[in-house]
Amino acid sequence: MPFYSPIESKQSNTHQKPRLLIVGCGDVGLRVLPRLPRHWQVLALTSSPARCAELRAAGAQPLVGNLDDPATLRRLSGWADRVLHLAPPQGSGAQDLRTRHLLQALSRGRAPQRLVYASTTGVYGNCAGARFDESRPTAAATDRARRRVDAEQQLRAFGKDKVCRVTILRVPGIYAGNRMGGHPRERLQRGSPVLRAEDDVFTNHIHADDLARACVLALMRGPAQRVLHVCDDSELLMGDYFDLAADLCGLPRPPRVSRAQAQQLMSPMQFSFMSESRRLINRRLKTELRLRLRYPLPQQGLLA
Repeated sequence: MPFYSPIESKQSNTHQKPRLLIVGCGDVGLRVLPRLPRHWQVLALTSSPARCAELRAAGAQPLVGNLDDPATLRRLSGWADRVLHLAPPQGSGAQDLRTRHLLQALSRGRAPQRLVYASTTGVYGNCAGARFDESRPTAAATDRARRRVDAEQQLRAFGKDKVCRVTILRVPGIYAGNRMGGHPRERLQRGSPVLRAEDDVFTNHIHADDLARACVLALMRGPAQRVLHVCDDSELLMGDYFDLAADLCGLPRPPRVSRAQAQQLMSPMQFSFMSESRRLINRRLKTELRLRLRYPLPQQGLLA
């Protein structure tokens, strides 16, 4: 199967059109593609040859490569003006080796002018329900979150060394009715419990379409070496979020359990999400990216 070759393009490059590399072009990346300016050239890195037709149909030129195998990334060197990094770290360890391999490949040629990275709000750890902005220090409590902190640090250093405008988007729970596993209805249909009110935690959300719009704006005017919360305007306890979703979907509200019961009933990863409580301020998202949320509250986005 023929693939677009950045190497061939460099040899005859007049460089008239902006060039975007999307790394990790899954659900959010596919939502980004139709929102980009039509004249942009887009290359999408995928580790699965089976996805090439899907990516091509969505408007991107696929390039097969694997962030776990640095030798497959050599053709990324020097091609992109902009990079949208949506790929998660590998599944273990405290460092993000995938981001390291990506930056090594990008460092071999002319560096991109802009790089946007979708991180996670889990880098803050448990904040006991505090309301805060992006100036709060990170306090990752799990290796999953430590890998994200490591990725952010690598990207900041890359930006300073290569004079690349790096914008870090810290993203909470992503939802959408047409996102696989991204709507509460699946969990509600299983009858999965949530914490009782006295044990509950504040959780944060963003609709997948609003996240895609934030990514596009960051690629065009994201502030350099800056962190932004990409979240909606809600401040809901997790149980109240699922109650709201149940009411909107016409489903029974989930059962409530104590924290001790939840620890017995849930996997360690599921329980970890119920052990961190925070309320995020999204002022930078609105003033610096100038994003007007299409779904500022879950009661709007859950019905979309």
